[in-house]
Order: sequence, then structure tokens, then C-alpha cells
Amino acid sequence: MLKGFPPIADENTHTLILGSFPGVASLDAAQYYAHPRNQFWRLVGTVIGEPLNELPYDERVLRLLKHGIGLWDVLAACEREGSLDTAIRNANPNDFASFRLHAPRLKKLCFNGKTSGRFEPVIRAAGFETLVLPSSSPANAILSFDQKLRIWRDILGRFKGDWDRVGE
Repeated sequence: MLKGFPPIADENTHTLILGSFPGVASLDAAQYYAHPRNQFWRLVGTVIGEPLNELPYDERVLRLLKHGIGLWDVLAACEREGSLDTAIRNANPNDFASFRLHAPRLKKLCFNGKTSGRFEPVIRAAGFETLVLPSSSPANAILSFDQKLRIWRDILGRFKGDWDRVGE
């Protein structure tokens, strides 16, 4: 059984981006979105105006938190050969009910791809604003980076006012 990562969030986190489960490269590096072809850091960095993909991992995380953004996955553990979401078996979800204790300002959950997006109805029913984004994974080659960015900007851009107010 593979185990996922703890959430990255603090008391100022108002938006949480959820993946499905870390891929092999991420598990090996003990970092979210560690695969060099995954577009996550470039996408979210462009949206928030930070060069995240050019920074060391610890600095990326600090910059996300500065903008009120956290990271986690919908799954706490699973069995899987390789990194494809389609290979996930015997999955155990993370405990979102207790997560509110870690991030009391949390309002919005954005799902990075269709697999994590399957949890959207449950999370929305719990009172959160939810959005499903196109996956940043290199396996999602249907959309180009620019096409993904337009969608990530359109969806996340409407939260930018919240990001600008973090720390006020």
C-alpha cells in the first residue's frame, strides 16, 4: 500500500488544490508534482504571478502559502503500479472533515484533473466552493499548456481578489 503526503496548508489557506495521488517521481522525491514534465508549478505560478517552476521546492511551497493556496490529494493511500490514475486500486480517501481544523479559512477546493474531480460532488455538498481543472499531468496531452493555462486562469483568476487580500 502506497501512502500519500500530508497536506500543505496553514491557518491562512483559503484555496486547496487537490490532486488524486502522488506519482512515482513525486513519491521518490517526497514532493508534490515532482515529475519534470508535470505542468502544475508552471500553471499555478503563471496564474499567481510567481516563477514557481524556477524555484527550489521549499520556496515554491512558501510562495503558495503566501497566496493562501494549499496542496493535498484526495487519496491518503492506494495500491498502484506506475503513475497513471487508471491503475489506482484499493484507494482510501483523505479525511477532509478534520482538515477544517488545519485551515479554518478554507472556502474553495480545486481539483487537478478528472480523477480527483470525482470527489467534487461530496466536497461541494460539505459546503465548499469547488472547481475541476484540466489535469497538469504529462499524461493529459489532449490540451496544450496554453489551453490548460487559459482554463486555469479563467477558473483560478476569479479567486485572485482573495489571494491579494491574504495577510491583510
